[in-house]
Amino acid sequence: MGQGNPGATALKMNPSIHWPTTPAEGVELQKQMARMVKIQPLPSPPRILAAIDLAHIGSPRRPTHQAAGIIVYDLEKKETIERRSVIRPVTFPYIPGLLSFREAPAALEVIELISTPVDVFLIDGQGLAHPRRIGIASHLGILIDRPTIGCAKSRLTGQPQQPLPARRGSRINLLDGDEIIGAIVRTRTKVKPLYVSIGNLITLEECIEVVLKSADRYRLPEPARLAHNYVTMIAKGVLKPDEHL
Repeated sequence: MGQGNPGATALKMNPSIHWPTTPAEGVELQKQMARMVKIQPLPSPPRILAAIDLAHIGSPRRPTHQAAGIIVYDLEKKETIERRSVIRPVTFPYIPGLLSFREAPAALEVIELISTPVDVFLIDGQGLAHPRRIGIASHLGILIDRPTIGCAKSRLTGQPQQPLPARRGSRINLLDGDEIIGAIVRTRTKVKPLYVSIGNLITLEECIEVVLKSADRYRLPEPARLAHNYVTMIAKGVLKPDEHL
């Protein structure tokens, strides 16, 4: 069944990580955290994925609150096991490159609500494909000490190594100079690709495999698509945060 990580309720935050109060402190903390990322193979093929997505409530640039939703998904049975959500105030300003400090608190709070052991967390955002190699997928991966994948719908930094073929399953490296920081992956033929990168405790090839295996019908991996739809309904007030499976 996968590696059988302990439940999210057992999370222990890294005591060396102190939340910044200014953008300058945030940049310095990112530099520190980037050195903590570990790239290593998973102990066994993952089965239980948890996808996290967030939606802002209010003005896109000046929202007052944000909703975070998590879908726990069985990759073999292709079904949702558990879902949870929270709404919390926004406490950090909108600054490109520092969005983790704006979004991670809500993501951490919703992760702590699940009871299902998770093999890999799939994050809507970047991992190493970040100017300082510490997008939200890596940020969260370090804080929770779990394997994480960054799966973004758009590119933040880096350049494609070569043109990407149109067929499903095609992938090319995303480069920053000579460094491979991620991959551009086509999950559907002739449809816009996804930008996949290591978050923490996983290899890039495993990230690509998980994304392709879980994106068998739509552009987005199924748990990520479900998480996006779920958190959108929470943010719009269609569902209440405590309406969960």
